[in-house]
This record gives sequence, structure tokens and C-alpha cells, in this order.
Amino acid sequence: MKAIRSKQFYMVSKEILPEAILKTAQAKEILTRREAITINEAVEKIGLSRSAFYKYRDGVFPFYEASKEKIVTFSLLLEHRTGVLSDVLNAVAQMKGNILTINQGIPLQGTAVVTLSVDTYEVIGDMEELLEIFLNVVGVKKVEIVGQS
Repeated sequence: MKAIRSKQFYMVSKEILPEAILKTAQAKEILTRREAITINEAVEKIGLSRSAFYKYRDGVFPFYEASKEKIVTFSLLLEHRTGVLSDVLNAVAQMKGNILTINQGIPLQGTAVVTLSVDTYEVIGDMEELLEIFLNVVGVKKVEIVGQS
């Protein structure tokens, strides 16, 4: 009996992806936004062959789509000041994220590392927006996604 293998996923910067994969993602976004009704119309708009679209369509999707309905773990570097962590937690709440765990290290040299695990099932928007909101919180020095399940 054959073993069933689950799909493996990698997070890859778009700068290193081949043009056909990037254009496939763009075509899928055009279809999602209803800027094109048919696949043929979408691929014509961006200059991609239909065969390339069909080859890659099931293997490429935006990060926010991959992170929906998942647990995403963030690592944040915060200034050691009153209210910074509270503002981060409020940002998660505003996006309708559900915080599962919080781990804060002892502040060293004026900064502390905080790890947050967030259930993204009901998050409004996408992870890129949430990262941007984190970075706009006064006192947040750095944000990284360190894992997702």
C-alpha cells in the first residue's frame, strides 16, 4: 500500500520566483477581484499562456490565503516601555485574531522579544496587513512570522 504524502509548502520571496509563477498568481488575483470573468481573459490581460496558468494554478497562492484558518506564530522585538505589548494585543483584537499564547522574554538593553501565536480563522484582511499594523505600533522594532500550522 502506498503511503499518502501530504503537500509541503515553502514561504518564498516573490523576487526569486520565475515570471510564469508570478503571472499565475496575478491571474488568480484578477479572477478573485472579478476584473476578468474567464481564465482566458485573465491570462490575456497579463500576458501568460493558458497552459502555464493551468500548470501552476494549484500550487501558487498569496501568503494571506495560505495563512487563513491557521495558527501563525509571530516574533516581535519590542521597546521596553509601558503599553507597547498592550498596543500589539489590541492590534490583534482589532483584526479579529485570537491570541493563543504569549511568551515575553526579560527585557535586555531596552528591548524584549515577544512570541505570539494567533489563530487567524476570523482575521479581517490578510497577514501582510497584520504585519503592517504591528510595525505601525510605536515601540515595535521588528516583526517576523516564525511559523504556521
